[in-house]
Amino acid sequence: MAAAMLSSSLFPTTHLNKPLTSQFRPLSFRPSFSRIRASLLQDKEDKVILQDSFPSKTASPFDSATGSNASDDSVSSPSAWEKGVIKVEQSVNIFLTDSVIKILDALYHDRNYARFFVLETIARVPYFAFMSILHMYESFGWWRRADYLKVHFAESWNEMHHLLIMEELGGNAWWFDRFLAQHIAIFYYFMTALMYAISPRMAYHFSECVESHAFETYDKFIKEQGEELKKMPAPEVAVNYYTGDDLYLFDEFQTSRVPNTRRPTIENLYDVFLNIRDDEAEHCKTMRACQTHGNLRSPHSYAEDNDESVCTLEAGCEGIVDCIKKSVTSNPAKVK
Repeated sequence: MAAAMLSSSLFPTTHLNKPLTSQFRPLSFRPSFSRIRASLLQDKEDKVILQDSFPSKTASPFDSATGSNASDDSVSSPSAWEKGVIKVEQSVNIFLTDSVIKILDALYHDRNYARFFVLETIARVPYFAFMSILHMYESFGWWRRADYLKVHFAESWNEMHHLLIMEELGGNAWWFDRFLAQHIAIFYYFMTALMYAISPRMAYHFSECVESHAFETYDKFIKEQGEELKKMPAPEVAVNYYTGDDLYLFDEFQTSRVPNTRRPTIENLYDVFLNIRDDEAEHCKTMRACQTHGNLRSPHSYAEDNDESVCTLEAGCEGIVDCIKKSVTSNPAKVK
């Protein structure tokens, strides 16, 4: 009896789990251990294409909407040394991501909602780390690119609602899952903050790898259990988030889209997971864009003004070494 009491206290069940598990048997799905290809997320049946190119400071999402193409000749090709550094950074990121995927596959091969809860707990962390470092740079006068802070906050807001959805579905029912996800998140925060301070490009690529895995996980899930999901109601938090009156932050994290062009319809649980998957694709696009320094602008800023001179006056730097170097050699208020 004592053992039973201990088991029930550590691994409680909630009313949220019972109707979900009783309506369908969770399928076991194991994402392959192949290397992450964050820019090539395609499926023959239901495609969500991630753009290889991304609007730069001189090309807004409105250019794509109107059919105009702005060439970006200002982006210089990386040197042989820089290409080697990028290759090492990405190899390390791929190794780390694949290692985490193997651990998640071993622990959650037949527990979908618990796996999603862990993924969404972890997925929010990089944006907290990015904002922490950028706020520190702002305090020293090294950084004045407000768009980065706006977009990263919107990304964390989106991931928070993914997390709330998984909690409402019962993904956090077990104490072990909460303990594991929260402690991984703490370690992940400090690792990402350090990585971002040293090499923002590497940190953004690592986040792209994580978001890529999330996309593939949800994409596989909705294809395997789509028919069952269509019979189940959508969580209230998902309906409020995707169909609410104030969707400013929802548009803000989708930096390759013109605001107000994506308005989801949520009728069942299938629609919820379909939109979560599409959100992850948008995160991948944004993280890919961020790997080019100064290449990110808020999608709303293009609608508010077309004066690119405002952007050129903003201070910015690539990592703490570059920030310190520029602060010593020039006026911090005019660092470019």
